[in-house]
Amino acid sequence: MCAVCHGQSGLSTAPDAPHLAGQPALYLEAQLESYRSGARRHAVMNVVAKPLSDADIADLAAWFASIRIEATAP
Repeated sequence: MCAVCHGQSGLSTAPDAPHLAGQPALYLEAQLESYRSGARRHAVMNVVAKPLSDADIADLAAWFASIRIEATAP
């Protein structure tokens, strides 16, 4: 379900959704936990994160963190 807004490879396809690819796992875990608890508010993300287990969050964070993004100068 993440791919709908954040793209298949963690590169956002929606103008109001951030890229997740390459983000640090600790950061992603903290954000997902905050959405799940309601400490961080977003209409869609609160619903998406609510059913996630701690293991789900850790797995998602590890996967997105493992995606390497390379930028090259024009």
